[in-house]
Amino acid sequence: MNELLQAFPALRDLDTQALETAVASSAVIQLAPGTLVFEIGQICEQFLLVLEGSVRVHLLDIDGHEIVLYRVRAGQTCILTTAALLGSNPYAAYALAEAPTRAAVLPMSAFESLLERSASFRRFIFAAYSERLVDLMRVVSNVAFTRIQARLARCLLDRADTTGAVCMTHDAIAIELGTAREVVSRNLKLLERDHCVELYQGHLRLTDLNKLAGLAAGLHP
Repeated sequence: MNELLQAFPALRDLDTQALETAVASSAVIQLAPGTLVFEIGQICEQFLLVLEGSVRVHLLDIDGHEIVLYRVRAGQTCILTTAALLGSNPYAAYALAEAPTRAAVLPMSAFESLLERSASFRRFIFAAYSERLVDLMRVVSNVAFTRIQARLARCLLDRADTTGAVCMTHDAIAIELGTAREVVSRNLKLLERDHCVELYQGHLRLTDLNKLAGLAAGLHP
């Protein structure tokens, strides 16, 4: 119980009976990196609460291009899991553990029972749903309305370590941005020409953080 409440402090607001039911009904699972958590068309049978690690939720088109919708990290739930349970629908995307991950899973029967009987559990579910929906809308807005150079600059700044190194391949960056590898490679070459980055095999290094920040904010064409 302590681990669940530490990762999800909002569960402390549940009434005693609802909290005891949630804890008694849940089980902790461990997912190795690369484990497929769910896929499109799969029937949803449990509610996932991530305690540690990261689960990447993504879509694939018919050509195999991938776009990351969001990540479910410690203390977060999955909006598509919630939607599937609430609407009795199959999953609408893929989810993959990208790090050693531990999660508490609540069977569908317990989820539905708590949702029906506990107002505090309903508040917890819909608050988490609302928060993740905002994240998802931000992804849609970025893909639809933000220039690729701005999105690329923001991605590089977000993923760089303290030395400015970004340990991502062009393919991995393309997945993050929901675009083709060729688009990423072309724009990285432009950034290299402008002395913003240095490109290496399998990674790159940021060399002009100020200009990249300006690009990310849309201050430079």
